[in-house]
Amino acid sequence: MELVTIAKRNSRIRKFGTKLGRSKYLIFMIIPAIVFYIVFNYIPMYGITMAFKEFNPRLGILGSPWNGIENFIAVFEEPKFWAAFKNTLIIGSVKIVISFLGAVLVALLLNELRMRRTKKTIQTIVTFPHFLSWVVVAGFVISIFAYHGAINSIIEIFGGTRINFMKDTSFYFGAYFLSDIWKEAGWGSIIYLATMAGIPQDQYEAADIDGANRLQKIWHITLPGIKPTAILLLIMSVGGVLSAGFDQILNLTPEMYMDKVGIIDTYIFFHSIRGTDGAGVGTAIGLFKSVISFILVITVDRIAKLCGERGII
Repeated sequence: MELVTIAKRNSRIRKFGTKLGRSKYLIFMIIPAIVFYIVFNYIPMYGITMAFKEFNPRLGILGSPWNGIENFIAVFEEPKFWAAFKNTLIIGSVKIVISFLGAVLVALLLNELRMRRTKKTIQTIVTFPHFLSWVVVAGFVISIFAYHGAINSIIEIFGGTRINFMKDTSFYFGAYFLSDIWKEAGWGSIIYLATMAGIPQDQYEAADIDGANRLQKIWHITLPGIKPTAILLLIMSVGGVLSAGFDQILNLTPEMYMDKVGIIDTYIFFHSIRGTDGAGVGTAIGLFKSVISFILVITVDRIAKLCGERGII
């Protein structure tokens, strides 16, 4: 009996070795990615301990004294943090919704184009803004809405008076959302276009035979076809709700208005450069964001599964 067990174990080892031999090139290809994540994602995780330390650069992370949860208490007792947290939730949530709707709408419109050259040209035009830096986009938006910018010039031509958009904090929220749609909707539509390309054409042919128009085919065939992909992307995007776009907001918003329209990341940035205990407090906020994001992703994933959809976990 023992000999049979040993023989079975040796057989499994040989089969495993054979599979490794067949997949050796694939294994070699994935090794750089594994090393990358170990070096840049897992090893730096020991830096999380700064959230529980009074960080001193001379002593380093490991040598700095522990201070328990004092960094978290200092953050949670700061009214400006909760204002930034509120703004982050609002901006992040709205961005998820408008980015999703914008990407789906652009994909549907492109998918309905029958002229291949026109379709490629328009897709290139709407995708190009994604590759522009937020520094460039912010400068573009500010120059248009400045007191002597294009919008105010048009208003004046039609007999109106110039408006100082830059002094109205509500303007910045609109600028965040509209510029985000303009910059990212085309790029986000690529995945949906790829999914639409995989929908069987015989479904559309059957709908044509039944006399369905374009809107009916979109509603009953295209949207159900991209539904699993859309739900998967929505679940993944929820994890970034507390990021809300640091580069965009930092470049679009003057520092004097950051207390009113800033987010958590800008709060950390200005908290650090003002010379306070930026490292410990910043790490504490980062850890807080990660925990909240993890909870949100798990919650949305469970809700999707309860609704009969595939999750990511």
